[in-house]
Amino acid sequence: MTRKILHLDLDAFFCAVEEQRDPSLIGKPFAVGGRPEHRGVVASCSYAARKYGVRSAMPMSRALRLCPNLIIVSSRHRIYSDVSKQVMVRLRQLTPLVEQISIDEAYLDVSELPDPGMVLAQRLQADIKEQLGLPCSLGVATNKLLAKTANDVGKSAARSTGPPNAITVVPPGDEEAFLSPLPVQALWGIGPKTAERLKEIGVITIGDLARLPEQELVSMLGKNGYDLAKRARGIDDRPIITEHKIKSISQETTFARDIRDKSTLRQTVLELSEKVGRRLRAYSLSATTVKLKIRWHDFTTLTRQMTLSHPTDQDSEISLIALQLLDNVWKPSQLVRLIGVGVSGLKPPHHQLSFWDASDQKDL
Repeated sequence: MTRKILHLDLDAFFCAVEEQRDPSLIGKPFAVGGRPEHRGVVASCSYAARKYGVRSAMPMSRALRLCPNLIIVSSRHRIYSDVSKQVMVRLRQLTPLVEQISIDEAYLDVSELPDPGMVLAQRLQADIKEQLGLPCSLGVATNKLLAKTANDVGKSAARSTGPPNAITVVPPGDEEAFLSPLPVQALWGIGPKTAERLKEIGVITIGDLARLPEQELVSMLGKNGYDLAKRARGIDDRPIITEHKIKSISQETTFARDIRDKSTLRQTVLELSEKVGRRLRAYSLSATTVKLKIRWHDFTTLTRQMTLSHPTDQDSEISLIALQLLDNVWKPSQLVRLIGVGVSGLKPPHHQLSFWDASDQKDL
């Protein structure tokens, strides 16, 4: 049976939620994110702001230089999460085969439904708009790779001052023809460096890539060459994954001003460790590896990690290791821009003595 996969992407999701709260924002250039004086970044921006070159993940200070009349709206992540859950509920009413990729993006496998993919996409788009007031775009194809690429192409092609509300369908059998004229960077797995290497040998489009002998790609790019050869021809057998295991948990903070004060750095590590421990316990998980991330004032970023002899979900143990890692990499007077604490090697917790309990028993 030919698969029918939908890729749904909520258009400028954070901004759409904010426009519901404050309709006066509609049509105006605004960005959701942190204040420039606190080194905030753009989490999402309206389509009016994008006309000025404002983009997500851009420092808010730069966004203001590009668009001096930009309105800055503080993020409200708890509300965005609640609205996202409402969207996902509606997707699962259509099919249980839903793979949520992020807060505003998901794949659906609707192969078992009798209606054409275009009809299902139109119905879903209309339902989300009518029930939740949110715009969204969809790609429809026989696999996840093509559905996502179709959605990206459809959204980029939309010429509008507002949300694209695009629906783009790649009919079965047209996969390779659809991909062929697109630039190689439109293919998942190809970044700027790989695209530059391919350009050196005359590969500009995905069609050019598909015509290359597979072995030549493997010689040039290693194992990744096999995957790219398949993707260039529109082949993707990945299933919909309805549950994702959490692989790591982390918390980080960017200081409003570069910090060199030892007590401030240590206190920040303690607070971040507490948040990580709280999240571990909320997910009923423990961790075997503790990681420290630190960014200097010149944007150089280091990560260091240490593996524990036993799993833990205790703030005290996480902070003890994180502080050791800090002492190993930080030198007095070094300016720190960002610091983060994370854990990995996650597994269900085992009943065990904490570090401090074990130490107390030895003292006895």
